[in-house]
This record gives sequence, structure tokens and C-alpha cells, in this order.
Amino acid sequence: MDIRRIMPVVLATDPAEARRFYVDVLGLRPAMEEDGMMMLVSRSTPTTQIIVAWESPTAVDPELRGIDISIEVEDVDAAYAAARDAGVPIVREPRDEPWGIRRFFARDGAGRVVNVASHIVPRG
Repeated sequence: MDIRRIMPVVLATDPAEARRFYVDVLGLRPAMEEDGMMMLVSRSTPTTQIIVAWESPTAVDPELRGIDISIEVEDVDAAYAAARDAGVPIVREPRDEPWGIRRFFARDGAGRVVNVASHIVPRG
């Protein structure tokens, strides 16, 4: 299984303070900022990333707050089949999202909810 990146999801009650800490203090670079979330990236090791999520009634991805870890894989359908075949508890079945990823949620052996995703490759 080709793992592209693993990102912890941190819940924030004050997104401005979280941004100040991760960007101003630690020097991470914002790679994506949407309503209810921001993805921050290491300037020296771009696959080292963290997602900060907060409650927002208009969040782009309201399910993000229920995720503990996000893992990008090369083939999400193969990962889903492997998880299902291994008897891993599936929290949410695979689905294509409007922002260009296909993902499912599974519960790991420690009880954490893991978002397993791949970018959707345009056909044509």
C-alpha cells in the first residue's frame, strides 16, 4: 500500500490562536484554508502536515471534526477492500467528495477514526 502522507487532525476552539501557534511559532505554512479547517505544511518536509479543524455551521467538511487522523493513499478502493477483508470496523463507506477526493472512514485498533482518502483522477 502506497501511503502518501499522514496528518493528525487537531480540534481547535480558537482557530486564530491555533494558526498563531502553528504558523507564527512553529513556522508551518498554510497549504489550504477553508471554512472550518486549515491544513498546515512543514516548509522543510512537505509531507509533514497537520489539519486544524473547528466548529463552523458552514464548514466545507463538517465531518472533519469527527476524524482523528487523515491518511492519503494511492488507491483508496484497494485500502477499503483490505480494511473490509481484515474485519476493520468501517465508520463510513467510500464516497466521492465535491472537493476532489474519494474517502472512507475506519476505526483503528486504538479506537481512532481514520479518514483514508485518495485524490480523484479526472478521466478523459
